[in-house]
Amino acid sequence: MPEKIAVIGSGSWATALVKIFAESGNMVSWLVRTKKQADYIVTNRRNPRYLSQADLDLTFIHPTTQAKNALNSADWVIFAVPAAFVQTTVQSLNPQWFNHMQVIVSIKGFVPGTGKIPGTLIREHLELQNNCMVLSGPCHAEEIALRKYTYVTIAGNQADKVNQLQNCLQLPYIKTISNTDPAGVEYVSILKNIIAIANGIADSLQYGDNFRAVLTSNAMREVQNIVNAIAPVQRDYFDSVYFGDLLTTAYSDFSRNRTLGKLVGRGIQVRKALQMMEMVAEGYYASKELHPIIQPLRLHLPVINSVYRMLHLHANPYHEIKLLEQQLQ
Repeated sequence: MPEKIAVIGSGSWATALVKIFAESGNMVSWLVRTKKQADYIVTNRRNPRYLSQADLDLTFIHPTTQAKNALNSADWVIFAVPAAFVQTTVQSLNPQWFNHMQVIVSIKGFVPGTGKIPGTLIREHLELQNNCMVLSGPCHAEEIALRKYTYVTIAGNQADKVNQLQNCLQLPYIKTISNTDPAGVEYVSILKNIIAIANGIADSLQYGDNFRAVLTSNAMREVQNIVNAIAPVQRDYFDSVYFGDLLTTAYSDFSRNRTLGKLVGRGIQVRKALQMMEMVAEGYYASKELHPIIQPLRLHLPVINSVYRMLHLHANPYHEIKLLEQQLQ
């Protein structure tokens, strides 16, 4: 049965989510940032700035700038804003609006200054009784816009809710996968962005597929060790939502984090590279937020620590990758 879904966020990923839920026949209330953007979407059936190639079916999509209007009578609400805006977004919302609503998180970054994954902060602020569900990949918004065959993972602790949301996505090019590890999915979706930056740097420094395969496989071990230490539950990292998502981000030209790495690898100062990016590269902020979390764990993390030094301590990319040559196995 079609559902009423509210999507909070107006970037590329939020646009992709609006598209696939609407195409599946659900009524989608879309909370966007400005009236100008909402008016453009209504007039042109496209997002003017993000994923502008995607046609949007306005029969099922209702853009608004008013949070209460977007959330009114919704069965589900999906948070799909950049991690930097999570805290201000939830602080503008009344927890009472969410009493009878299932909350889904589709954000890939730490909440700045907190060390928290978005699902934790949203649950705490909105005073939710149940953990947030998580909607993840591996997938790029750009390929969804092109209707490329895509796997979408829905993670949650309530099997009936996971199945219900899966049934809301009925498209020939979308396959949904269920998962019971929302926290682990969030952590891996954050860490993989850091690994993508490392790949982009190595690529710009003319390291080939041979080296980057070793870099990535070593980084996978680092991700596994970190997540096992922070959120220790039984999980299979070879499920597509974990290492599949990591590989997509590490190697794809659609990856904004890989793009940031390529700019840094060319010798462009990090601040300048960030200014050149049209969209947020979450891995930059995640590497800073992660650093104090992993220090007490005393894990062997050469790739992740190297990215931190290059992005935040002005370490020379050439020298850092040369050091990695001797540390990778």
